[in-house]
Amino acid sequence: MSAECSSYLNADKVLVSGFSCPRTGGDARAVYCCGFQDVKYCCDDPHSFFPYEHSYMWWLSVGALVGLSIAAVVLFAFVITVCVLCYLFISTKPRSKLDTGLSLQMAGKTSC
Repeated sequence: MSAECSSYLNADKVLVSGFSCPRTGGDARAVYCCGFQDVKYCCDDPHSFFPYEHSYMWWLSVGALVGLSIAAVVLFAFVITVCVLCYLFISTKPRSKLDTGLSLQMAGKTSC
């Protein structure tokens, strides 16, 4: 079993001619063409081929960081809001005991 890696332009925009896997003098198990559009190599895992330029990963990382930053700000705002509401609830509670509506009298004394 062998695979053909097509020619490609590397990161320096230099044309690299195509080659067959496994390469002469390389690992005999590396029968698959793997890598990116700007760097290809022979490997032993058929699922390692990645048909995109690796520069996309930078944008994915930036997008993930922006998303996580927004989520952190929303979570922080939620926690601050809960703390403020708890403080307002506690500070505006009446400090006196509730009136039950019953008058207190001494036992044994009757009034006429």
